[in-house]
Amino acid sequence: MTTCIIFGGAGFIGAHLARRLAATGRFDHIHLADLRPSPLPTGPALSASVTDVRRPIPTDLTPEAPAWIFNLAAVHREPGHEAIEYFDTNLAGAREVIAYAEAVGCPNLYFTSSIAVYGPTDGPTDETAPICPVSPYGASKYPAELMHERWQAAAPGRRLIICRPGVIYGPGDPGNILRMIRAIKRGYFAYPGSPDIHKSYGYIEGLLDSIVFLMDRDDALIRYNYVEDPTEPLGALVEHVKSHLGSRAPVIPLPLSLLIPAAGLINAALGGNSPIHPMRVRKAARPTHIVPATLKTLNFPFRFDFRSSLVDWQRQAPQDFA
Repeated sequence: MTTCIIFGGAGFIGAHLARRLAATGRFDHIHLADLRPSPLPTGPALSASVTDVRRPIPTDLTPEAPAWIFNLAAVHREPGHEAIEYFDTNLAGAREVIAYAEAVGCPNLYFTSSIAVYGPTDGPTDETAPICPVSPYGASKYPAELMHERWQAAAPGRRLIICRPGVIYGPGDPGNILRMIRAIKRGYFAYPGSPDIHKSYGYIEGLLDSIVFLMDRDDALIRYNYVEDPTEPLGALVEHVKSHLGSRAPVIPLPLSLLIPAAGLINAALGGNSPIHPMRVRKAARPTHIVPATLKTLNFPFRFDFRSSLVDWQRQAPQDFA
């Protein structure tokens, strides 16, 4: 029996990955380990456990050693956490997952980092760019990468894939892209500053394509960005959404000096539960011009651009666009 474990398996990416791996028949058994209950029905081919990666991980999660470990577990949403929480979870989680891999003798590990390790990226930024995080999330992810790299280098035959994804979106995820789509649909979206800043996002189905593609290679270490290619300016993304929705609502640029105080007032009026949070406004105005150079060098077949991803997303989950 061939087994894999997905730490963070109850999350958005983890659940989609479990479905994709089950569909490919690559593994006889998939185990989802997460603090939250599994969103997928369990059975002979899929099991789940409540597992805290900040603590030592039991070695008996599965009857046999996993052939692959996917380490997706992280504290990542901003805003929503104190700065120390990103380090407590992301570094301790890396340490304990690596210790688990050592204990069970797993030779293959896939780790999700983030493009946040680069900081703001005004120009095209590939995997060779300097590391310069400006958020606790990005600052916690790069040392976690190095911890995984030390594991890979410590013994022959070990394989490590490190992914630095952009903002991943798609069916079932109520994140930044869906908030933008719904704001445009309702006619109250405004550009946070300039429509010319680049924003790098990755569609979930494309990310899964990249995981399966790289698992089939035999490189000992691969570090790659995942965003759709090409990265487009925010204004182009908005026009794609408007075209997809058939919307004629005007979208105008507003200066941050107006948007951030307005977002603060709205957030305060809603008791801190507004999707229009000052930190989200600042992030939306921050350029992320990421280039997936490693995948392009390896001739990875990108199936989606932003516009075609909207079509596929609505086909899979029309309720998200309701």
